[in-house]
Amino acid sequence: MKLSPFKLERYFARYEFNVDYVLCASDCESFTVAELLALEPDAAQRFHGHWLGYTESNGSPTLRQAIAGLYTTVAPDEVLVHSGAEEAIFLFMQAVLEAGDHVIVHSPCYQSLAEVARGIGCDVSPWMARAENGWALHLADLQRDLRPNTRAIVINTPHNPTGYLMPPADFRAAISLAEEHGAVLFSDEVYRESEYREEDRLPAAGDLSARAVSLGVTSKSYGLPGLRIGWVATHNAPVRERMAALKDYTTICNSAPSEFLAELALRQRQVLLQRNREIIASNLEMLDAFFGRHPERFAWQRPKAGPIAFPRWLQGDVEDFCHDLVTRAGVLLVPGSAFDDTGNHFRIGFGRRNLPEAVARLEAYLSEQR
Repeated sequence: MKLSPFKLERYFARYEFNVDYVLCASDCESFTVAELLALEPDAAQRFHGHWLGYTESNGSPTLRQAIAGLYTTVAPDEVLVHSGAEEAIFLFMQAVLEAGDHVIVHSPCYQSLAEVARGIGCDVSPWMARAENGWALHLADLQRDLRPNTRAIVINTPHNPTGYLMPPADFRAAISLAEEHGAVLFSDEVYRESEYREEDRLPAAGDLSARAVSLGVTSKSYGLPGLRIGWVATHNAPVRERMAALKDYTTICNSAPSEFLAELALRQRQVLLQRNREIIASNLEMLDAFFGRHPERFAWQRPKAGPIAFPRWLQGDVEDFCHDLVTRAGVLLVPGSAFDDTGNHFRIGFGRRNLPEAVARLEAYLSEQR
C-alpha cells in the first residue's frame, strides 16, 4: 500500500507551531485538564487514582456508554473507540475495501477520506461540491457515478473545509442510495453538535441505517484534540468486527487517561458545547464584517455549521497569498490546494478565542499591501 504525502498535515507540520496565529484551525477552543476535572466534584481525585494499565481494545465500557448517549439507536457495544478519527478512517477503509473497488467521496475533502482508498487500489470518484452552488451536493451526480462495484460512499457533514450542512432530505436520500446499491455509507460527523441552530442538526447516519457507519471525535466541536479519542458508531456488525480485528495491528487499545477525560467531557458536553458555540457565533459575526470590508479581495460564502469556512482569494494565486501572509504577518491560513481545490479558496477557522487578534493582524497586512 502506497500513500501520497498528506498535504494538509505536512503544511501544518511546517508552520502550525511556529506562527503567532493559526487562523485556519479546524478545532474549537480547547480546555486544560484542570478545567475538565473541575466539571465534576470528585473528578480530580478519581483521575489521580485512575489505573494506567492496558485498556479494553474496543474502548472502556463506560466510555462507550457515554458515546452511545450521543445517538438514538446505537448501543454501547455498537461503538468502537479509536485513537482519533484518523485511525478510524484508516481502519474503515482497510476493513471494507479491496483493490478494484469503486468509492465515491464527498469533495473537496480531508485527504485521508479519499487517499487511503486510492492507496488500497480503489477507483475514487469525487462527489463534487461547488462554490457556485453554495457548496451544495447534487444527488443526480451521486446517482450518475454509482457503479455495480461501488463499495462505499463517503460523506462529511457538517463539511470540512466549507462549513456546508446537507439538507435532511438529501442526507436521507444519500443513505437510501447506498442501501439500494449495497454500499456502505461512511458518514464523517466530526463537526456534529456545532450547528448554529440546534434544529438544523442532522440525525446520525448510524442511527438511520443498518449499513451506515458514523464517525465521531472529541477534537472538533468539543475542543479536545489532545485526547486523541475518536470512534465509529454503527449497527453494521461485520464492518465493526473487521475494524476491531485490524486495530490489533495499530494502536491495540487507547490511552487510559484520555479515555477517562473523554468520558468526563462527554458527560458534561453541553458545558463544552455552549462555550464553543458562543465563540463560534461571536467570531462569525466578526468575519462577516471583515469580509464585508474587503469585497474586492475575497469572495465570502457564510458557512452553515461548524468553525470553518472556505473563502476565495480574488487577487492572485492563493498559495502565494498564504505563504506571504504567514511569512510577513505570522498568520496561518491553509490554501485550498491542501484539499485538491483548484478554485483559489483557502480555509479559515473561527472556533478559537484569539480570532479578533488574528483578524486584526490580517487586516494590518492587507493595509500594507495596498
